[in-house]
Amino acid sequence: MSKFIDYAEIGVKGGDGGSGCLSFRREKYVPKGGPDGGDGGNGGDVIIQVDQHLGTLLDFKYKRYYRAENGKSGKGKNQQGKKGNDVVIKVPPGTMVKDLEKGKLLSDLVSEDQLVVVAKGGKRGRGNAYFKTPTEKSPRKFENGQKGEQKRLSLELKVLADVGIVGYPNSGKSTLLAKLSQARPKIDDYPFTTLHPNLGVVKMKNYHSFILADIPGLIQDAHKGKGLGLEFLRHIQRTKVLIFLLDATSPDFKEQFHTLKKEMRLFDPGLLKKKAILVLNKIDLLTSRRFKINLNSQLPRCRISALTGEGLEKLLKLLDKELKREK
Repeated sequence: MSKFIDYAEIGVKGGDGGSGCLSFRREKYVPKGGPDGGDGGNGGDVIIQVDQHLGTLLDFKYKRYYRAENGKSGKGKNQQGKKGNDVVIKVPPGTMVKDLEKGKLLSDLVSEDQLVVVAKGGKRGRGNAYFKTPTEKSPRKFENGQKGEQKRLSLELKVLADVGIVGYPNSGKSTLLAKLSQARPKIDDYPFTTLHPNLGVVKMKNYHSFILADIPGLIQDAHKGKGLGLEFLRHIQRTKVLIFLLDATSPDFKEQFHTLKKEMRLFDPGLLKKKAILVLNKIDLLTSRRFKINLNSQLPRCRISALTGEGLEKLLKLLDKELKREK
């Protein structure tokens, strides 16, 4: 399995424009021919384009600078220089492209084959044939090509999912994802088994479907980078609905719920405005189920066993209802 990389910084430069040519016709019996210097070619552009077959920014760990080809210089006999070749950089859907120096979002690339020109090539220089006038029949003026744009960019990948499962490590997120969808995430009984977001497609009985994401475990101080939180909190930002998944066998599940909300608020207050469902997992391991989920929250809630499938029908109905509301 390739390593999941969801942030990268790269340098890009458009090709320089080709220079115009200083040239005069040299024909037999015409000792002083007119100007015939051709224009140069434009520099190539640097383009970033979505490739739906990619799921990580791993390639940018090994290559961090991209430069388009320079335009060719013009030649005599009014020959124009060739345009420089473009460079096309492929990224996974869900990639946000930002200009690091200006702090500006250039594009949010989400749909198949969507693209953005991030560094334009320099304009071509004009040859001396361009500057011929009735009063200046032998101009010795020509232009050099312009420099291509140069930028430092950040690439930030945020997974495209309708529903995101958040919870402490070992709360059962991967098991729930595997049970509801065709995904096969790595599952084991120790924290941080999931090292990157896993996606699965959940097919409903009404022929609707939605994408479900298992977000790696969040813990106290995740917004500061503790555990795996800072790396993956960004992936919650695109989801329409959140599932707060709590381990019913943990004596601290109430405290964990409030910690999850706190970490999300400190990272991005807008996360707590999303539709959400409170889910208590692992009820199959409880000796007694006669207790109330008293968490001072108005969120819709249900009890499930991701392992046995108990309560999942109710959870799917709640998700379907919240997704319809969001639409």
